[in-house]
Amino acid sequence: QVQLEESGGGLVQAGGSLRLSCAVSGRTFSTYTMGWFRQAPGKEREFVAALSRSGDYTYYSDSVKGRFTISRDNAKNTVYLQMNSLKPEDTAVYYCAARTRYCVGSGCYASRGYDYWGQGTQVTVSS
Repeated sequence: QVQLEESGGGLVQAGGSLRLSCAVSGRTFSTYTMGWFRQAPGKEREFVAALSRSGDYTYYSDSVKGRFTISRDNAKNTVYLQMNSLKPEDTAVYYCAARTRYCVGSGCYASRGYDYWGQGTQVTVSS
């Protein structure tokens, strides 16, 4: 069974930065496309960023492009989300997810395409 565990969330002032980490169990981490999603209170879960198996291709939602960076370390079975210039509207529970099937571009945006999910970590940005 694949397990994902997020860490690094917390409370930060607007304009600040946080780095989320997601540790993935198992030996096949390098075969997964990895994604980050978020869900704010009263809203649906939304796509934030995705990263190809090799790390060569990254995809971002328009709302975070230029501020967030997704990366992975296949030797450590870990994916990261560096979040800079945070805004109050970034406040949400952030989830990492792994998918076994290949995707490209907007094909990586749908949450239903992901097979494994973490429990989430809260990010709160104060104004």
